[in-house]
Amino acid sequence: MMAVWIQAQQLQGDALHQMQSLYGQHFPIEVRHYLSQWIESQLWDAIDLENPQEEFKAKRLLDSLIQELQNKAEHQVGEDGFLLKIKLGHYANQLKSTYDRCPLELVRCIKHILYTEQRLIREATNSSSPVGGMMDSMSQKYQQINQAFEELRLLTQDTENDLRKLQHNQEYFIIQYQESLRIQAQLSSLATLPPSDRQLREPALLSKRATVEAWLTREANTLQKYRLDLAEKHQKTLQLLRKQQTIILDDELIQWKRRQQLAGNGGPPEGGLDILQSWCEKLAETIWQNRQQIRRAEHLRQQLPIPGPIEELLNELNSTITDIISALVTSTFIIEKQPPQVLKTQTKFAATVRLLVGGKLNVHMNPPQVKATIISEQQAKALLKNENTRNESSGEILNNNCVMEYHQTTGTLSAHFRNMSLKRIKRSDRRGAESVTEEKFTILFESQFSVGSNELVFQVKTLSLPVVVIVHGSQDNNATATVLWDNAFAEAGRVPFLVPDKVLWPQLCEAINMKYKAEVQSNRGLSEENLVFLAQKAFSSSSNNPDDYRSMTMTWSQFNRESLPGRNFTFWQWFDGVMELTKKHLKPHWNDGAILGFVNKQQAQDMLMSKPNGTFLLRFSDSEIGGITIAWVAENPNKAGERMVWNLMPYTTKDFSIRSLADRISDLNHLLFLYPDRPKDEVFAKYYTPPLSKAVDGYVKPQIRQVVPDFATANPDPASVNSSYMEQGASPAPPNHSHTYAMYPPMADPVLDGDGDFDLDDTMDVARHVEELLRRPVESQWGGQQS
Repeated sequence: MMAVWIQAQQLQGDALHQMQSLYGQHFPIEVRHYLSQWIESQLWDAIDLENPQEEFKAKRLLDSLIQELQNKAEHQVGEDGFLLKIKLGHYANQLKSTYDRCPLELVRCIKHILYTEQRLIREATNSSSPVGGMMDSMSQKYQQINQAFEELRLLTQDTENDLRKLQHNQEYFIIQYQESLRIQAQLSSLATLPPSDRQLREPALLSKRATVEAWLTREANTLQKYRLDLAEKHQKTLQLLRKQQTIILDDELIQWKRRQQLAGNGGPPEGGLDILQSWCEKLAETIWQNRQQIRRAEHLRQQLPIPGPIEELLNELNSTITDIISALVTSTFIIEKQPPQVLKTQTKFAATVRLLVGGKLNVHMNPPQVKATIISEQQAKALLKNENTRNESSGEILNNNCVMEYHQTTGTLSAHFRNMSLKRIKRSDRRGAESVTEEKFTILFESQFSVGSNELVFQVKTLSLPVVVIVHGSQDNNATATVLWDNAFAEAGRVPFLVPDKVLWPQLCEAINMKYKAEVQSNRGLSEENLVFLAQKAFSSSSNNPDDYRSMTMTWSQFNRESLPGRNFTFWQWFDGVMELTKKHLKPHWNDGAILGFVNKQQAQDMLMSKPNGTFLLRFSDSEIGGITIAWVAENPNKAGERMVWNLMPYTTKDFSIRSLADRISDLNHLLFLYPDRPKDEVFAKYYTPPLSKAVDGYVKPQIRQVVPDFATANPDPASVNSSYMEQGASPAPPNHSHTYAMYPPMADPVLDGDGDFDLDDTMDVARHVEELLRRPVESQWGGQQS
């Protein structure tokens, strides 16, 4: 079973993220790693979690686990081992305090972990080749990174050994040098002796001096060679360090930031930072070890100066290693949780910044403070050019200072801004047709801290994703369009916050599909037919061929600045209305596939005319933002034997807040089959509101129903015969006339707008009508509706 953990470490992509999410404070991944063999050899399945009598078995396993951890901790040696020893000891205490009173929960936790790991491995193995199937490009990349770290570890160990050897040789050299000085002093003292004594002793001393000086000369050259060799090895290490750091910071961390940006558009979660942090901590540790070695080498050079190029080499190495650690520290000061990208003034918001190397470099020993400021696009540009912005800001944020906290269990150093609020905003002069909802700001987070007993002081800054500031909820949809376009089409390393003015239609389709699925919380995204419908709307085209749109481009103006032909709203505003309506009221029906939605009136007619009477479909209104209509096929009451397609006035959020779509479909007995041929109850019955209970204390509760007069038939539900109906009319009607739901055939009608749709807001005030209806005496309601 040892293979389980080995294989689990080879998982990639979503499976890897799922595996990582199994671990946390409740059960650290380090415990799984260091005790993998012990964990997989225990009989967890032999314990019945539902039987309290088994608790003593679970307690025994908990005690054994803690003992194993403590044993593992005791056997750690060396500098790395010291940190691990502390960490494992901490985890032993943590697990004891967590599960001591409920050991069965530990068993439940580990069983779940092992079961999920085995399932993920099985799924990954089945979906690929049995041997190396999980070793895709991602796991290969991870393997390369880990191999490079192993190479760096060996190089650093090698230079550490060489440095010790150099120090030992230099110490011996200094001893021999002192010996040569002693011999010289003895020779000098011979001058005070009688000539006979001097002649007797001088030859031996001269010979000894010559021998020592010859050795010193040779050894000085050897020491110089050792120093040069060591410097060259350090150059090689720093070269590999820089390469490894580039892969981690410029590839992996930038990709994480890009995923974070796309997550703002509804893309998959960017994933945790634990792996990135572990890599950055390894970089920090290796950099710091090499920096200390270079400083020790410089100290040895100062202790024994030998003429040669080593001084310049060491200065160069020191400068390079300082650049490398500066790049690491400044690049790993990141925003873990972005502030909202549509930011409303006077509204509380939150954000989290994190220093990935904070724990490893002991920054938390003197916790730094982070300040948040809102700045404009122009100020962000100046900041990145290192121009002096004189601490300018474009607004005032309340509660904008926060101290970074170190979390011992996770090893993370972060600042959680929980109660920020934008008190005011200072807007810049806008360009041309640009509106306030197209103006981008950013939150600047900055801090200062020292590393290594104030040896190095860093000023760090990071910018949030672009933020659009609004003062009223009515600006939200246009602000969201700006954010969507920016998140989708921003290029890495851009000047803040430039985006292309036009993009290929397939690129935009990918962005709006991602947004739609996230907003509606559905795996059912936009089909190719849906996207063709949207292309027809966007480009005023009639082509049904998807290939006709693949090379077409859409400009920002077409997306959300210019109104659609014959409408008073933009493409985005219409699409956003559809999303909002679906998200709030139609989500289950969209997920069930009950809503075709993206179908125009002519297409609906063509589809329905080939189906039996009573067949209907649901499509989004072309003429109204956030409207959905029912189209159905039935007999023409004015012409016997002729069939035609009818369209009901569009429903909006306002209508569904009174009565749900499923209940409205249930009310209309002439609707029989959902296109193409599904009985409507089979699709919608599970969403119908249960019938009201009978009268209580002599009162009967009225019901709200809808009818379409020309299609009204006896309701098959006998319990609802005496229900009070709310019937909506196409226009304000005299008090004694019944109000009916408007319906329209596909022909010109002077009462309808160009699309044959009614505007519900213009025809009646639903709430007022309901109020009036419910005020009538019960008898008159019953008496007036028995037809």
